[in-house]
Amino acid sequence: MQKSVDISVVIPLLNEAESLPELTQWINRVMVLHGFLYEVILIDDGSTDTSWKMIQELSLQDPNLKGIRFNRNYGKSAALNVGFKETQGRVVITMDADLQDSPDEIPDLYRMIVEEGYDLVSGWKKKRYDPLSKTLPTKLFNAATRKISKIKLHDFNCGLKAYDERVVKSIEVYGEMHRYIPVIAKWNGFGKIGEKVVQHRERKYGTTKFGLERFVYGFLDLMSITFVSKFRKRPMHFFGSLGTISFLIGFLITSWLVIEKVYHSFQNQMVRDVTDQPLFFLALVAVVVGVQLFLAGFLAEMVSLSGRRKDEYLIRDNIGF
Repeated sequence: MQKSVDISVVIPLLNEAESLPELTQWINRVMVLHGFLYEVILIDDGSTDTSWKMIQELSLQDPNLKGIRFNRNYGKSAALNVGFKETQGRVVITMDADLQDSPDEIPDLYRMIVEEGYDLVSGWKKKRYDPLSKTLPTKLFNAATRKISKIKLHDFNCGLKAYDERVVKSIEVYGEMHRYIPVIAKWNGFGKIGEKVVQHRERKYGTTKFGLERFVYGFLDLMSITFVSKFRKRPMHFFGSLGTISFLIGFLITSWLVIEKVYHSFQNQMVRDVTDQPLFFLALVAVVVGVQLFLAGFLAEMVSLSGRRKDEYLIRDNIGF
């Protein structure tokens, strides 16, 4: 009979061959010390170095280690989404492969989920070893996300997080949504979200995958997830409301112009034809836009009923599944 798994550790990686032996050995020491039954799922997100070869070698040494290899680079969100589907643990831990996240944090994160009843616990790298060019945009990003989501976390993008198994089996992560998993979890009904100050270590191997474009994409994704979470199942409420407002504005302006024309005609006063007035054409545009928005909402309602097609990621190889 297969034993249940206490902890699943999901680690997305890209060109991190040098750090993998030290990271997996460290995780193993922590798990053995605390008597956890565990699995480590390494997702190779299209690495061009020897990361997959290293995963193959390490899996021969540790039966708890599993690997998934993408055919190309799909991004961290795709790696997490696929990893979440394969987890068997009561608690799921995510962390980065660059050794900047400490596996020593795992026992406390596990305790907060199991004993304190949190749905999700996010790490907070209160003291960071990153340059100002990265920490300043990060603070602005976190402040904006807190304001919009109403979730009081200091570090939404920290890779070190713990989840109740129900959370990872209930959410879908795509695009660049991995940094908004707490937001996705909350809007799926998992509202008990906590935070733990965790150690941030300097990068020992490899190079950072950070780029300023991530914040541009991140902001757009925040707008997207805010819209989708509120109107995914009722798009007509959004498009229909805007369309109705636009249509009514155009209709009222047109009505006013017609009434004004009739009134001045009865008073034998000179007045321009309705179609000669620029305001009429603005009203006409408003009516047309209103109708188009309403139709867009109607079509979106029909699409939402059929369900959104799930993203498919081409997996090239795997170990242990």
